[in-house]
Amino acid sequence: MNQNIKIPFVDLYPQYEEVQAEIDMAIADIITRSDFITGPIVDKFEKAICEYTGAQDCASIGSGTNALTCALKALDIGTGDEVWTVGHTFVSTTEAIVNVNATPTFVDIDQYYHMDFDQLPEFNPDCPPAAILFVDLYGQTPDIDRLKKFAKKYKIKLIEDAAQSFGAEYKGKKVGNLVDLTCFSFNPVKNLGAMGDAGAVTGSKKLVDKVRMYRDHGRKTKFEYDVVGYNARIDNMQAVIVQSKLKHIDKWLRQKREVCRRYTEQLSNVVTCPEEAPWALHSYYVYVIETPKGTRDKLQRSLKDRGIATNIHYKFPTHKTKAFNDGTTLPRTEYICKNILSLPCYHTLPQHHQEYIITAIKEFYAN
Repeated sequence: MNQNIKIPFVDLYPQYEEVQAEIDMAIADIITRSDFITGPIVDKFEKAICEYTGAQDCASIGSGTNALTCALKALDIGTGDEVWTVGHTFVSTTEAIVNVNATPTFVDIDQYYHMDFDQLPEFNPDCPPAAILFVDLYGQTPDIDRLKKFAKKYKIKLIEDAAQSFGAEYKGKKVGNLVDLTCFSFNPVKNLGAMGDAGAVTGSKKLVDKVRMYRDHGRKTKFEYDVVGYNARIDNMQAVIVQSKLKHIDKWLRQKREVCRRYTEQLSNVVTCPEEAPWALHSYYVYVIETPKGTRDKLQRSLKDRGIATNIHYKFPTHKTKAFNDGTTLPRTEYICKNILSLPCYHTLPQHHQEYIITAIKEFYAN
């Protein structure tokens, strides 16, 4: 055991070093001009997101959770509405549904960790769910064409929780321009991360204008309040930070995919490695392995003893937490949560560190 090796699960500083000069200059300019919220800086940032994703319009926002909440409000989802989603996701997906007074219905997941379209709930065709809030878990999309066909038939609104999939593609198209509204998170640990909370919503101009209204206290102009809204604006420092990083995201994702490719190449005969869907270009927010049943916690402790930090995305299904437990049983979701482990996969992970991680996993299962 090498006591000198310490491998963090996430290491953000090397990424910052690549763009430090540009970010520091932009932040200093904001401080000098005392220009902290909204205005031309945010407008420029939103335009850059549209150019990258191909979206018609973009509303930057205070966080990924704010993005989901304001997207639901913009689509008029509220009291009495049913929204289908998954239990295998970060809690904010369900939190947003409940916070607009709608009711979540949980659906199990498939081999890609997406909503399983073959296990959708039974429903009255005359009273379908108001919306489907699906999740691009870990960094790739479900089969969106199949989902859109179903939604069109029953006039169901579609919201994409793309908190983990910025830069991913579906059939050659960037995430952000595929369904009614797409919600991004720029949390610091995301592939495209701020230095605090930040997010965005993309979609048609009509819907995104409604998001803008909800993010800014429900107003269209300074003194016109049309609806009850939120204080959910992005600040200018986060906008310039994310925009500076945006110029590098494709390069960083290529490097990250190479890290993940090496994991799959070396570990696929030891654990179950992530499967890339044939329609998707994966962005690998995290690299998640499925361990042989009952071995996850012992493996995690073994890796920790060797200086390797790991994580679990996610340890408890949302539908089994105290806040959201509705009695639903989702067999695959509940199995996955007991047997998955996330490995370090940042694009600056040194290759000798990755080789050390791979060797440690192989040796654990060889003993």
